[in-house]
Amino acid sequence: MNGGAHPSLLFALGYGVLTALTPCVYPMIPITVSIFGAKAGVPRGRALALATAYVVGIATMFGTLGTTFGLLGRAFGTFLANPWVIVPLALFFFAMGLSMFGAFEVALPSGLQGRLARVGGRGFLGAFGMGLVAGIIAAPCTGPPLASLLAYVATTRNATWGFLLLATYGAGVGLPFWLLAGFSMSLPRPGRWMEWVKSVFGIALFAAALYYLKNVVPQLARFGSGTPRFALTMAALVLVGLGLGAVHASFHGSTGERVRKALAVGLATIGIFGATNYLLAPKGDVKLAWLSDEPAAVASARAAGRPLLVDFAASWCVPCREFEVKVFSRPDVAVAMQRFTLLRVDVSREDEDPALGAIKHKYGADTLPAIRILSSDGALVAKTDTLVPPEEFLTLLSRAAP
Repeated sequence: MNGGAHPSLLFALGYGVLTALTPCVYPMIPITVSIFGAKAGVPRGRALALATAYVVGIATMFGTLGTTFGLLGRAFGTFLANPWVIVPLALFFFAMGLSMFGAFEVALPSGLQGRLARVGGRGFLGAFGMGLVAGIIAAPCTGPPLASLLAYVATTRNATWGFLLLATYGAGVGLPFWLLAGFSMSLPRPGRWMEWVKSVFGIALFAAALYYLKNVVPQLARFGSGTPRFALTMAALVLVGLGLGAVHASFHGSTGERVRKALAVGLATIGIFGATNYLLAPKGDVKLAWLSDEPAAVASARAAGRPLLVDFAASWCVPCREFEVKVFSRPDVAVAMQRFTLLRVDVSREDEDPALGAIKHKYGADTLPAIRILSSDGALVAKTDTLVPPEEFLTLLSRAAP
């Protein structure tokens, strides 16, 4: 994958491990391991193999979901700039956050849970089958964080990346099972700390709701800056929120504690949302002059004898934002781009403007991100449909040299 893939995979792995530490999953670990025999005198090698089959089952189930949502994103990605889609999506994230704080429970019908719990058996196929249904059975805790990852995958519109990201998340969920079965590791005793983990997820889901809302709420979109002062302010909000009890306080305590918890969660949520906007804000000093009219940009490039760079982007496209932050804003890249006529085609509302479809077809931009580089005579000399490191992007730019 591209240069931005590894941090996302590490995040997904950690996200999965945190999910395994929630009250719905954690108690399952020793019980599940004992069921497929890893704690019943089975040789360590076989125990490790059984645990691996179990984790592969979890990763396969979640990876399949990731592929499905990546394909759905290809079909419905343009609707992610439509308020009729964004607002319900943000409300869904908010509701999932509330479930993490105990407002309600996301659970399968008891009859279906019972049937799923009987899936599996002895041997490797049995352990694999148990893994396939493990995440579904633990839906009260796995559902909300899983939903946030699937929504992100839909915005990338990349089925392969969806599988990798969600399979990595599944591996994180299964990692404690694997460690206990293969290495007889002891686990911390269940306790209140598991509710703290759920609070972390709740805050993250609230911040995700704001993140998606900013596509249709201008005030939220403007809440951000690439300055160190803004970053420090957001970090301070998060720290104050944590100090007041965003994680360790409870909504089941006294009235004063509930009010303090609500205030703390609000501060932490705003701080995390603002920090996300800071990370996605361009920080370079060189300002790039982007044109938005395709015929005018083509005419300008030909008249000046300059190469043309076409950037297809959308408000909902996370990799497009990463291009802006990680590549375009780097000083050496920005300087190199100044010898190009720059055209940005915003396809956020492609369904409302038929001309955008024609422009995409002209340049063969079927997915996002999509960058096309044309020589001064209008010939396509380079392109990329994935986020690439600055050094590789500079190589692409060099192909348009006169």
